[in-house]
Amino acid sequence: MSSCSDEAIPGHPIVLGCGQLCLDYLVTVPYFPIPDQKIRGTSFKVQGGGNTGNALTCVARLGLDSRILAKVADDSQGRWMLEELESSGVDTSFCVTAKGGASHFNYVIVDNQTNTRTCIFTPGYPPLLPDDLTESLILSVLDGVRVLYANGRSREAELLLAQKAHSKNISILINAEKRREGLNELLDLADYAVCSTNFPQDWTEAKTAPSALLSMLIRLPKLKFVIMTLGEHGCMMLERCTIEVPESEEETDIDELHESLKQTTDFTSVLPVCNSSVVTRLAGNVTGRLVIVTAEKIPSSELIDTTGAGDAFTGALLYGLCTDMASEEMLTFASRVAACCCRGLGARTTLPFRNDPNLAAFLGA
Repeated sequence: MSSCSDEAIPGHPIVLGCGQLCLDYLVTVPYFPIPDQKIRGTSFKVQGGGNTGNALTCVARLGLDSRILAKVADDSQGRWMLEELESSGVDTSFCVTAKGGASHFNYVIVDNQTNTRTCIFTPGYPPLLPDDLTESLILSVLDGVRVLYANGRSREAELLLAQKAHSKNISILINAEKRREGLNELLDLADYAVCSTNFPQDWTEAKTAPSALLSMLIRLPKLKFVIMTLGEHGCMMLERCTIEVPESEEETDIDELHESLKQTTDFTSVLPVCNSSVVTRLAGNVTGRLVIVTAEKIPSSELIDTTGAGDAFTGALLYGLCTDMASEEMLTFASRVAACCCRGLGARTTLPFRNDPNLAAFLGA
């Protein structure tokens, strides 16, 4: 693993994440056990987890200032999680510590036979609530922030913070994994959204994935782009564009655009490739372009664990937004970072540092 670079990013952009922290107990097994069976694990690791903590660890390793607003219990697990984040360069000074309660934890079973992972989440208490966010805390934690990241797990507190961020013209990226109470209000404030494979169609009830992405841009006029992650198949992005197209240009069917784009995408490439459509007029008075990005093909001998790959992808997106990467570069960069994560056990073990040779093409390391 490469050591962390001390080189500062010009302008010192800050990423703020608000959400839950948890402790992951990870065990690898030769195959997934059947009920009432005893099985011997092949490796074991205890590591901090949670979408927000994982993504911010990625951001910090890539060289940006990152800070987290979360709540942990005053127990050994809570203290351990904060210390681990601090050791990775994440500012935890704004976190809230409950005098009682218990911290979140997660059992993760990694099946070496199928390269899958099964998560058993045990929620802790008490949750992060709006009453925990004093006016002075909110003003301090938002100071100097370029992008706010949230995912709706601490919905009321996240919404309050997002509303304040919106009033200060701070960009907001929402990670939408599944329908959650209060997530709609967060999406209304979002500048960017990164979604799980199933979320766009679940949320919009559209018949196809491309039409679901378009429906999201129509329903969320503030949204600049929406990304749908596809695991080993890469990702797809629909980006809203301000480029004017001739009024005489007919609307392009989003599904037909997707099919034509797939036909010209090199899905055989080992490294991620990006293929973009031209800017075109779409339904709902949206002008935009569709982008397909393939995933890196990881040899089976190197593929260890996919836990946290989506969080690594999101962390790289946050980096790209803060450093004004072009969309195509940002997406291929994020795919490479996610692939690095899959080469070790747990969400943070092999998250790359800024000077990782695998990222040299993007960061000049």
